[in-house]
Amino acid sequence: MADKNETGFQLGEEPTTGQGSHEGSERSAGGEGAPGGTRVATETATTEREGGTAPSHGAVETDSELTRQVEGQVEADAEGAIGSEAGGEAAALEEDSGPGGGTTSADSTDKSSDAYHARVTAAAGTPAGLFNGLIRELRPKQWVKNILVLAAPFTAGALLDVPILLDAAVAFVVFSMAASGIYFINDALDVESDRAHPTKRNRPIAAGLVPLPIAYAVCGLLLVGSLVISGLISMPLFAVMAVYIGVQLGYCFGLKHQPVIDLCIVASGFLLRAVAGGAAAGLVITQWFYIVVAFGSLFMVAGKRYAEVKLANETGAKIRKSLRAYSASYLRFVWAISAAIMIMSYSQWAYEIQNHDHSRWGVISIIPFVIGILRYAVDVDKGVAGEPEEVALKDKVLLVLFCVLAGCLFLAFYL
Repeated sequence: MADKNETGFQLGEEPTTGQGSHEGSERSAGGEGAPGGTRVATETATTEREGGTAPSHGAVETDSELTRQVEGQVEADAEGAIGSEAGGEAAALEEDSGPGGGTTSADSTDKSSDAYHARVTAAAGTPAGLFNGLIRELRPKQWVKNILVLAAPFTAGALLDVPILLDAAVAFVVFSMAASGIYFINDALDVESDRAHPTKRNRPIAAGLVPLPIAYAVCGLLLVGSLVISGLISMPLFAVMAVYIGVQLGYCFGLKHQPVIDLCIVASGFLLRAVAGGAAAGLVITQWFYIVVAFGSLFMVAGKRYAEVKLANETGAKIRKSLRAYSASYLRFVWAISAAIMIMSYSQWAYEIQNHDHSRWGVISIIPFVIGILRYAVDVDKGVAGEPEEVALKDKVLLVLFCVLAGCLFLAFYL
């Protein structure tokens, strides 16, 4: 075989008489737009001219490797930046299968690929797969939303009061239990539609890691346990948890298919978390707090639905009827009006803090608050806010703005 330098020189020369057939084979094998393929085809043609032998095994392997690399790049480009589905599938499956495994790293991290799905379902029916599936179905990442139970004690200036802090911690636990129980029953009811979805088919129940009877049993234990514990703490907390579970079960059993109603129900989950912190500790909550949390929740939910609609449009995935009723312009209207009301209400609340606590830090906090909303709106507009908690955890600028906002409010309430 001619060496690579010689081959490269031949590519730069004008074709001579008697080489037309070889040049044609080069074009058909490699193509004018694929330099790597042209190099392999040229080496093959040179070998045939010199020794009359068949194409070398190394050339074939090089061509296959280049093909796999191109396919991987195409799949990586097609993946987009849609927020990952809850469940943490990627955490255990980002490992590349290696040269002999037949898949590339792009296949392993693309949640809509068949290779990714095959690796998720490989552990189905095993004790390890069941254990991992149960942990993933609990969705610990989603528990970050339950930090909202600390909002009421914090804004009441009572977060440093140990008994109140313990009550808020209990509210965090019972909300985590209830939310995880709702995830179990929701995914169990949606198992067939999830299996037809390019990414939701990787959820533990849809992938077969958690059998349906076990899913229903765990759901019952979590929901009943959260009611029992909250009832032992305080009746107001029990009432909030009962309302939350009732509304969420209504969502799972049909209300999620009703346009607008589904937006309000999901948003109410955030609001009830904030109310639970105050209910557990017996705190009085200002009306501005309710308005800010309510419309802030609606703002995030509209962004979440926009990401789901965008993903469905890009992949052709089946979506429920309520999502088909939403257009991109309508969801933009919802999050725009929600953001406007939230900013206005927060500003009113900040000036009320100044008048009540005689501190300018409440008014100063308007600056990081508005910048944070605008920053999150960038992710919403891109369609990557499908999971608000992941956006909040991964966007370092947003985290810094949140810390500045929290610092300003701490100075306003506790200085």
